[in-house]
Amino acid sequence: MTYIVTDNCIKCKYMDCVAVCPVDCFYEGENMLVIHPDECIDCGVCEPECPAEAILPDTEPGQEAWLELNTKFADIWPNIAEKRDPPEDAAKFDGETGKFEKYFSEAPGEGD
Repeated sequence: MTYIVTDNCIKCKYMDCVAVCPVDCFYEGENMLVIHPDECIDCGVCEPECPAEAILPDTEPGQEAWLELNTKFADIWPNIAEKRDPPEDAAKFDGETGKFEKYFSEAPGEGD
């Protein structure tokens, strides 16, 4: 099992999870974070820290596509280990449906 970041992170990109990760397995895209499944030690400390509830175990039904997305972009995007402020309009997008289709960007974020 590993933890993965799902669509509610898109356009919210809260970084509370990054601050508590003991192995720095988060990677930053332009408008979301992902977890590298091969680096995640399955400790679970990130899941309750996510204000958007966007982090789930990959064992939950229907998460296969998100596991693939996390795996793909963790190899492309820069590592992030230091918490920064979320986007100013993050609360506006928290809980919105269809965010992947509307807003997902393959562009990398800044990283550390």
